[in-house]
Amino acid sequence: MSYVAGSPAGVFIGLEGIDGCGKSTQIRLLRAALLRRGCRVGYAGSPGCTLREPGGTPLGESIRRRLLHHRSEMQPWAEALLYAAARAQLAHDVLVPSLAAGWVVLIDRFVDSSLAYQGHARGLGMDEVLRLNLLATGGVLPRVSVVIALDPAEATVRQRGTPDRIEAEGLAFQLRVAAGYAQLAERFPERIVVVDGARPPQEVAADVERAALAALERQGV
Repeated sequence: MSYVAGSPAGVFIGLEGIDGCGKSTQIRLLRAALLRRGCRVGYAGSPGCTLREPGGTPLGESIRRRLLHHRSEMQPWAEALLYAAARAQLAHDVLVPSLAAGWVVLIDRFVDSSLAYQGHARGLGMDEVLRLNLLATGGVLPRVSVVIALDPAEATVRQRGTPDRIEAEGLAFQLRVAAGYAQLAERFPERIVVVDGARPPQEVAADVERAALAALERQGV
């Protein structure tokens, strides 16, 4: 299920992967590449910008601080519900109007993160977490989610600075997340594209751009 409002509609593209896989670098490179091609990248009120998730709205940013920067114990379903709440606000305030207006919206994480992190790694069940998030967002999903695949051990070495609450879960947790993404790629091959993140950034970026352009072509953009 994905957001398709009919022509002319925008295109929703997500970047996904375990912590430290290089998503932030790749979304910057993809943004620049699509802008060079003349694509209308951005969202309503913020041309040329990308989104991160959770975030993108005042409520979403507040939830982000609670989820990532408070170290108190959090029950897994409480975590999943907070992510879904942030997404509900983002879909209503930003995604649906921006896609209806024809923007190419790029986002760093969306529902597929919750499927891998909360659904698989936390053991809540992918189907249950998917149902929750489809209700929260009104069925909004990226046209394509590009997963940057990287060995969790290597991703851990790449990380700099103080880890957030999720990053601090450690290698065993990231291995479960990576397994979750692998399952998603098998389950939703029409929507999820996996690229090898162990290569130099420009090589990874070429594959990410190729996947994004294919999504744009399918949408007729």
